[in-house]
Amino acid sequence: MSDFFNDFWSYYVAVLSLASILACGLLLWLTARVRATPSADNTTGHVWDEDLREANNPMPRWWMGLFVLTIVFGLGYLVAYPGLGSYQGELGWSTDGEYAKDMAAANRELEPVYAAYTALPADKVAADPQAMAIGERLFLNNCAQCHGSDGRGSKGFPNLADSDWLYGGSPEKISETIHKGRIGVMPPMAAAVGTPDDVKNLANYVLSLSGSPHDSLRAGLGKSKFSACASCHGVTGAGNPELGAPNLSDKVWLHGYGQEAIIAMINTGKTNQMPAQQGRLTDAQIHVLAAYVWGLPARQALAR
Repeated sequence: MSDFFNDFWSYYVAVLSLASILACGLLLWLTARVRATPSADNTTGHVWDEDLREANNPMPRWWMGLFVLTIVFGLGYLVAYPGLGSYQGELGWSTDGEYAKDMAAANRELEPVYAAYTALPADKVAADPQAMAIGERLFLNNCAQCHGSDGRGSKGFPNLADSDWLYGGSPEKISETIHKGRIGVMPPMAAAVGTPDDVKNLANYVLSLSGSPHDSLRAGLGKSKFSACASCHGVTGAGNPELGAPNLSDKVWLHGYGQEAIIAMINTGKTNQMPAQQGRLTDAQIHVLAAYVWGLPARQALAR
């Protein structure tokens, strides 16, 4: 419970938890002191279904004892474990700690499995069926949520099964991306380009770079405006792997295809993030996963 916005909520939870337990104890004590006035036959006078009478017998002591033990257990639990707001408990237990402990134990058990691949280059790992079976499971568990189970991606999520790489397709670059993650930023460029008509002309020029359908007259007018984009995408629009700037001269469109999609990109820009997996996965796991991703285009080509 360390993610409270301020101390008030921590105190609120702590006071509410303790007050609830103490209220149960108080209610139990008050109830035990109350004695109903019995009739001569030791009943309370309540009758149901003509002949069912409520006797005035006290609650069994063992039952009362269980209530008391429950209250004592609750107080002891709150001392030992988190439960009183941001108080961590005397044992220091946490779900994050348990997860880290379980992951460390699992990694120790799996270490011998990965040891056979850590010294091998990516092409050798990619040629090993057992390694690729492991890589596939790693991919499905950690990457498929964004890139798809087949690695083909979707709008806004790169296709890993073709040969178009934003940051380069070498095993080393793929491993670097998995380790450290990536943040790709395309700033809004409308102000630098000019009027809305200039933006439309530039969008048609961008389409012309890949031979996509476009208005040739507008493309000619938009060519001079491409200077605002050339610092990242290059003079010819071939992209820059050092910056992760996409190649605009092919027909691979990460954020949508067509004039309107390109105009929207110029006007509003885009920020994409690939989260770092270092810390979540071991270096050995990332080595196998990088080899799996590196080999995806070749495997997809063979599958066709």
